[in-house]
Amino acid sequence: MSASAKQQFLDTYDREHATTMSVLRAYPEDKLDLTPHEKSKSARDLAWVFVMERGLGEMVFNNRFPEGMTGEMPQAPDDWGALLGAVEKAAADFRALVAGTPDAELDEKVRFFVAPKTIGEMTRMDFLWFLLHDEIHHRGQFSVYLRMADAKVPSIYGPTADEPWM
Repeated sequence: MSASAKQQFLDTYDREHATTMSVLRAYPEDKLDLTPHEKSKSARDLAWVFVMERGLGEMVFNNRFPEGMTGEMPQAPDDWGALLGAVEKAAADFRALVAGTPDAELDEKVRFFVAPKTIGEMTRMDFLWFLLHDEIHHRGQFSVYLRMADAKVPSIYGPTADEPWM
């Protein structure tokens, strides 16, 4: 018997989040201000995106997309341990939200971006997959920061120069 769509998502979410945390934990604390390009975020601010996205994800999931957002976003903590703890908490809280949602509600519509400067509707389940893929995207960015900081890049989907499989 196959798992429900929600359980398939949660299994993938857990696996991908564990990989994201291994990438974040590999980053050297003394290089959190590394900014590879003037248009790039610092390593600290890029790691903070994982927290901010879960907060936005909760709003969208609960159909409270903040159209016309204004104001300052919360700043990342200076302490790397506190930031990693915030990532773990945000991920766990979001997972609990999804796990506690009845399957039928995952087919209901929420409002979010569907194209540049265009808000439209998508199912909650489609939004969940979008958010997870965005985490994977930002994790990929962060893996480049690891290399630039002379840190070891852990295995993500296969071997790396630092974690060969053979």
